Amino acid sequence: MFLSELILDFIEHLEVEGGRSAKTAENYRLYLERLVEFAGDITVDKIDSEMVRKYRLWLNRYKNPAGDELATITQAYHLIALRGFLKYLSSRDIDSLAPDKIILPKISRKQVTFLHYDEVERLLSNIDLTAEAGLRDRAIIELLFSSGLRVSELVNLDRDHVNTKRREFMVRGKGQKDRPVFISQTAADWVNRYLDARDDSLPALFLSYSRNNEATTSGDYRRLTARSIQRMISKYARLAGITKHVSPHTMRHSFATDLLMNGADIRSVQSMLGHSNISTTQVYTHVTDEHLREVYEKFHSDG
Repeated sequence: MFLSELILDFIEHLEVEGGRSAKTAENYRLYLERLVEFAGDITVDKIDSEMVRKYRLWLNRYKNPAGDELATITQAYHLIALRGFLKYLSSRDIDSLAPDKIILPKISRKQVTFLHYDEVERLLSNIDLTAEAGLRDRAIIELLFSSGLRVSELVNLDRDHVNTKRREFMVRGKGQKDRPVFISQTAADWVNRYLDARDDSLPALFLSYSRNNEATTSGDYRRLTARSIQRMISKYARLAGITKHVSPHTMRHSFATDLLMNGADIRSVQSMLGHSNISTTQVYTHVTDEHLREVYEKFHSDG
Protein backbone atom coordinates (compact mmCIF):
# COMPACT_ATOMS: atom_id res chain seq x y z
CA MET A 1 0.00 0.00 0.00
CA PHE A 2 1.27 3.46 -0.89
CA LEU A 3 2.54 6.04 1.58
CA SER A 4 0.25 8.94 0.61
CA GLU A 5 -2.92 6.83 0.88
CA LEU A 6 -2.04 5.45 4.31
CA ILE A 7 -0.97 8.87 5.60
CA LEU A 8 -4.48 10.12 4.80
CA ASP A 9 -5.99 7.14 6.66
CA PHE A 10 -3.70 7.81 9.63
CA ILE A 11 -4.63 11.50 9.84
CA GLU A 12 -8.33 10.63 9.80
CA HIS A 13 -7.66 8.02 12.50
CA LEU A 14 -5.94 10.66 14.67
CA GLU A 15 -9.00 12.90 14.63
CA VAL A 16 -11.80 10.34 14.75
CA GLU A 17 -10.40 7.57 16.97
CA GLY A 18 -7.35 9.22 18.52
CA GLY A 19 -9.25 12.27 19.77
CA ARG A 20 -6.56 14.65 18.49
CA SER A 21 -7.43 18.21 17.53
CA ALA A 22 -7.66 19.28 13.89
CA LYS A 23 -4.53 21.41 14.44
CA THR A 24 -2.50 18.44 15.71
CA ALA A 25 -3.70 16.26 12.85
CA GLU A 26 -2.74 18.97 10.35
CA ASN A 27 0.77 19.20 11.85
CA TYR A 28 1.20 15.43 11.56
CA ARG A 29 0.06 15.60 7.95
CA LEU A 30 2.64 18.27 7.12
CA TYR A 31 5.45 16.31 8.83
CA LEU A 32 4.55 13.08 7.02
CA GLU A 33 4.18 14.82 3.67
CA ARG A 34 7.80 15.84 4.07
CA LEU A 35 8.63 12.13 4.20
CA VAL A 36 6.86 11.75 0.83
CA GLU A 37 8.87 14.71 -0.44
CA PHE A 38 12.04 12.86 0.56
CA ALA A 39 11.22 9.26 -0.41
CA GLY A 40 8.50 9.62 -3.03
CA ASP A 41 5.14 7.88 -2.85
CA ILE A 42 6.63 4.48 -2.07
CA THR A 43 4.89 1.45 -0.64
CA VAL A 44 5.22 1.39 3.16
CA ASP A 45 7.03 -1.96 3.17
CA LYS A 46 9.98 -0.08 1.65
CA ILE A 47 10.46 1.95 4.86
CA ASP A 48 13.50 0.47 6.62
CA SER A 49 16.21 1.60 9.05
CA GLU A 50 18.58 2.69 6.28
CA MET A 51 15.92 4.85 4.65
CA VAL A 52 15.13 6.45 8.02
CA ARG A 53 18.85 7.15 8.57
CA LYS A 54 19.05 8.95 5.23
CA TYR A 55 15.78 10.77 5.97
CA ARG A 56 17.19 12.10 9.26
CA LEU A 57 20.27 13.35 7.43
CA TRP A 58 18.03 14.98 4.81
CA LEU A 59 15.99 16.72 7.53
CA ASN A 60 19.17 17.98 9.17
CA ARG A 61 20.29 19.54 5.87
CA TYR A 62 16.84 20.70 4.78
CA LYS A 63 16.28 24.38 3.98
CA ASN A 64 12.97 26.02 3.15
CA PRO A 65 12.59 28.48 0.22
CA ALA A 66 13.72 31.30 2.55
CA GLY A 67 16.94 29.42 3.32
CA ASP A 68 15.98 28.57 6.91
CA GLU A 69 17.03 25.24 8.40
CA LEU A 70 14.81 23.02 10.54
CA ALA A 71 15.35 23.42 14.28
CA THR A 72 16.37 20.27 16.16
CA ILE A 73 13.01 20.18 17.95
CA THR A 74 11.19 20.42 14.59
CA GLN A 75 13.24 17.53 13.23
CA ALA A 76 12.21 15.56 16.31
CA TYR A 77 8.53 16.31 15.61
CA HIS A 78 8.96 14.79 12.14
CA LEU A 79 10.28 11.60 13.72
CA ILE A 80 7.53 11.55 16.36
CA ALA A 81 4.98 11.75 13.54
CA LEU A 82 6.74 8.94 11.67
CA ARG A 83 6.80 6.74 14.77
CA GLY A 84 3.09 7.37 15.36
CA PHE A 85 2.40 6.49 11.73
CA LEU A 86 4.36 3.23 12.03
CA LYS A 87 2.45 2.34 15.22
CA TYR A 88 -0.76 2.84 13.28
CA LEU A 89 0.46 0.56 10.48
CA SER A 90 1.43 -2.08 13.04
CA SER A 91 -2.04 -1.90 14.63
CA ARG A 92 -3.51 -2.67 11.19
CA ASP A 93 -0.99 -5.50 10.60
CA ILE A 94 0.45 -3.65 7.60
CA ASP A 95 4.03 -4.69 6.95
CA SER A 96 6.52 -1.87 7.55
CA LEU A 97 9.35 -0.84 9.90
CA ALA A 98 8.76 -1.52 13.60
CA PRO A 99 7.99 1.78 15.41
CA ASP A 100 10.58 1.09 18.13
CA LYS A 101 13.28 1.37 15.47
CA ILE A 102 12.71 5.14 15.44
CA ILE A 103 15.08 6.59 18.03
CA LEU A 104 14.22 10.17 18.92
CA PRO A 105 17.02 12.71 19.43
CA LYS A 106 17.57 14.10 22.90
CA ILE A 107 16.20 17.61 23.12
CA SER A 108 17.42 20.02 25.76
CA ARG A 109 14.38 21.89 27.06
CA LYS A 110 14.47 25.66 27.21
CA GLN A 111 14.58 27.18 30.67
CA VAL A 112 11.08 27.87 31.94
CA THR A 113 10.31 31.58 32.40
CA PHE A 114 7.98 32.41 35.27
CA LEU A 115 7.01 35.42 37.36
CA HIS A 116 7.36 35.69 41.11
CA TYR A 117 4.29 36.88 42.98
CA ASP A 118 5.68 40.40 43.43
CA GLU A 119 6.26 40.62 39.66
CA VAL A 120 2.66 39.59 39.01
CA GLU A 121 1.54 42.35 41.39
CA ARG A 122 3.70 44.91 39.55
CA LEU A 123 2.16 43.81 36.27
CA LEU A 124 -1.38 44.11 37.65
CA SER A 125 -0.71 47.57 39.13
CA ASN A 126 -0.23 49.02 35.64
CA ILE A 127 -3.77 48.24 34.47
CA ASP A 128 -6.17 51.18 34.11
CA LEU A 129 -9.29 49.99 35.92
CA THR A 130 -11.44 52.98 34.95
CA ALA A 131 -12.15 51.42 31.54
CA GLU A 132 -14.13 48.26 30.81
CA ALA A 133 -11.16 46.92 28.82
CA GLY A 134 -8.97 47.40 31.90
CA LEU A 135 -11.39 45.38 34.05
CA ARG A 136 -11.28 42.70 31.37
CA ASP A 137 -7.46 42.67 31.33
CA ARG A 138 -7.29 42.41 35.13
CA ALA A 139 -9.77 39.52 35.09
CA ILE A 140 -7.78 37.72 32.36
CA ILE A 141 -4.43 37.95 34.14
CA GLU A 142 -5.92 37.00 37.51
CA LEU A 143 -7.64 34.04 35.87
CA LEU A 144 -4.49 32.85 34.05
CA PHE A 145 -2.33 33.05 37.18
CA SER A 146 -5.02 31.50 39.37
CA SER A 147 -5.96 28.59 37.12
CA GLY A 148 -3.05 27.62 34.85
CA LEU A 149 -5.35 27.76 31.81
CA ARG A 150 -3.81 27.66 28.36
CA VAL A 151 -4.59 30.83 26.40
CA SER A 152 -6.41 28.70 23.79
CA GLU A 153 -8.66 27.39 26.57
CA LEU A 154 -9.26 30.84 28.02
CA VAL A 155 -10.36 32.51 24.78
CA ASN A 156 -12.98 29.81 24.20
CA LEU A 157 -14.66 30.32 27.56
CA ASP A 158 -18.26 31.54 27.63
CA ARG A 159 -19.95 33.32 30.53
CA ASP A 160 -21.86 30.22 31.54
CA HIS A 161 -18.72 28.06 31.59
CA VAL A 162 -17.23 29.74 34.66
CA ASN A 163 -18.92 29.17 38.02
CA THR A 164 -17.59 32.04 40.13
CA LYS A 165 -19.60 30.93 43.20
CA ARG A 166 -18.13 27.44 43.37
CA ARG A 167 -14.87 28.71 41.81
CA GLU A 168 -14.64 25.47 39.85
CA PHE A 169 -15.47 24.49 36.29
CA MET A 170 -14.53 22.03 33.56
CA VAL A 171 -12.43 22.86 30.52
CA ARG A 172 -11.64 20.81 27.43
CA GLY A 173 -7.90 20.86 26.76
CA LYS A 174 -5.46 19.17 24.42
CA GLY A 175 -6.50 15.79 23.08
CA GLN A 176 -10.14 16.73 23.74
CA LYS A 177 -9.64 15.80 27.40
CA ASP A 178 -11.77 17.42 30.09
CA ARG A 179 -10.23 18.48 33.38
CA PRO A 180 -11.42 20.45 36.43
CA VAL A 181 -10.16 24.02 36.84
CA PHE A 182 -10.09 25.81 40.18
CA ILE A 183 -9.80 29.57 40.61
CA SER A 184 -9.08 31.84 43.56
CA GLN A 185 -11.67 34.06 45.21
CA THR A 186 -9.73 37.09 43.92
CA ALA A 187 -9.92 35.85 40.32
CA ALA A 188 -13.65 35.09 40.71
CA ASP A 189 -14.27 38.60 42.09
CA TRP A 190 -12.48 40.28 39.16
CA VAL A 191 -14.37 38.18 36.62
CA ASN A 192 -17.63 39.25 38.29
CA ARG A 193 -16.57 42.92 38.32
CA TYR A 194 -15.85 42.76 34.60
CA LEU A 195 -19.14 41.01 33.78
CA ASP A 196 -21.10 43.48 35.94
CA ALA A 197 -19.59 46.35 33.92
CA ARG A 198 -20.79 44.92 30.62
CA ASP A 199 -24.16 45.87 29.14
CA ASP A 200 -24.27 43.24 26.37
CA SER A 201 -25.71 39.74 26.20
CA LEU A 202 -22.93 38.18 24.13
CA PRO A 203 -21.96 34.68 25.31
CA ALA A 204 -18.15 35.10 25.13
CA LEU A 205 -16.50 35.62 28.51
CA PHE A 206 -13.87 38.01 27.15
CA LEU A 207 -14.63 40.52 24.41
CA SER A 208 -12.48 42.58 22.07
CA TYR A 209 -12.92 46.35 22.19
CA SER A 210 -10.68 47.02 19.21
CA ARG A 211 -12.11 48.65 16.13
CA ASN A 212 -9.93 46.34 14.07
CA ASN A 213 -11.46 43.32 15.75
CA GLU A 214 -9.61 40.08 15.08
CA ALA A 215 -12.63 37.88 14.46
CA THR A 216 -12.27 34.22 15.31
CA THR A 217 -15.40 33.25 13.39
CA SER A 218 -18.06 35.25 11.59
CA GLY A 219 -20.62 34.33 14.23
CA ASP A 220 -18.34 35.23 17.13
CA TYR A 221 -16.96 38.53 15.88
CA ARG A 222 -16.27 40.14 19.28
CA ARG A 223 -14.55 37.27 21.08
CA LEU A 224 -11.03 38.22 22.14
CA THR A 225 -8.28 36.27 20.37
CA ALA A 226 -5.19 34.56 21.75
CA ARG A 227 -2.96 36.94 19.79
CA SER A 228 -4.64 39.96 21.40
CA ILE A 229 -4.06 38.49 24.87
CA GLN A 230 -0.40 37.90 24.06
CA ARG A 231 0.01 41.54 23.02
CA MET A 232 -1.87 42.77 26.07
CA ILE A 233 0.25 40.85 28.58
CA SER A 234 3.48 41.90 26.85
CA LYS A 235 2.35 45.54 27.09
CA TYR A 236 1.74 45.38 30.84
CA ALA A 237 5.04 43.58 31.40
CA ARG A 238 6.87 46.42 29.64
CA LEU A 239 5.00 49.02 31.69
CA ALA A 240 5.98 47.13 34.85
CA GLY A 241 9.63 47.20 33.83
CA ILE A 242 9.85 43.40 33.59
CA THR A 243 12.66 42.66 31.13
CA LYS A 244 12.08 38.91 30.72
CA HIS A 245 9.81 37.69 27.94
CA VAL A 246 6.28 37.48 29.35
CA SER A 247 3.43 35.71 27.53
CA PRO A 248 0.15 34.04 28.51
CA HIS A 249 2.13 30.79 28.84
CA THR A 250 4.43 32.54 31.32
CA MET A 251 1.39 32.90 33.57
CA ARG A 252 0.77 29.15 33.26
CA HIS A 253 4.41 28.51 34.18
CA SER A 254 4.01 30.89 37.13
CA PHE A 255 0.89 29.03 38.30
CA ALA A 256 2.70 25.67 38.27
CA THR A 257 5.86 27.01 39.89
CA ASP A 258 3.89 28.75 42.64
CA LEU A 259 2.08 25.52 43.47
CA LEU A 260 5.28 23.47 43.66
CA MET A 261 7.12 26.06 45.73
CA ASN A 262 4.27 26.02 48.22
CA GLY A 263 4.37 22.26 48.64
CA ALA A 264 2.03 20.81 45.99
CA ASP A 265 2.97 17.36 44.72
CA ILE A 266 3.92 17.04 41.08
CA ARG A 267 1.13 14.56 40.23
CA SER A 268 -1.51 17.05 41.38
CA VAL A 269 0.14 19.82 39.35
CA GLN A 270 0.20 17.48 36.34
CA SER A 271 -3.58 16.98 36.66
CA MET A 272 -4.27 20.69 37.09
CA LEU A 273 -2.19 21.56 34.01
CA GLY A 274 -3.80 18.80 31.93
CA HIS A 275 -0.48 17.17 31.02
CA SER A 276 -0.93 13.63 29.71
CA ASN A 277 2.67 12.73 30.56
CA ILE A 278 4.43 13.42 33.88
CA SER A 279 7.68 14.15 32.03
CA THR A 280 6.10 17.33 30.65
CA THR A 281 5.38 18.53 34.18
CA GLN A 282 8.82 17.60 35.48
CA VAL A 283 10.33 20.58 33.66
CA TYR A 284 9.07 22.66 36.60
CA THR A 285 11.13 20.72 39.12
CA HIS A 286 14.26 22.43 37.77
CA VAL A 287 12.96 25.88 38.64
CA THR A 288 12.06 24.81 42.19
CA ASP A 289 15.52 23.37 42.99
CA GLU A 290 16.63 26.63 44.57
CA HIS A 291 13.55 26.68 46.77
CA LEU A 292 14.20 23.08 47.88
CA ARG A 293 17.74 24.02 48.85
CA GLU A 294 16.36 26.81 51.04
CA VAL A 295 14.04 24.29 52.73
CA TYR A 296 16.98 21.93 53.29
CA GLU A 297 19.16 24.62 54.85
CA LYS A 298 16.32 25.76 57.10
CA PHE A 299 15.01 22.44 58.36
CA HIS A 300 17.77 19.84 58.10
CA SER A 301 19.80 19.23 61.24
CA ASP A 302 23.58 18.96 61.06
CA GLY A 303 23.31 16.04 63.43
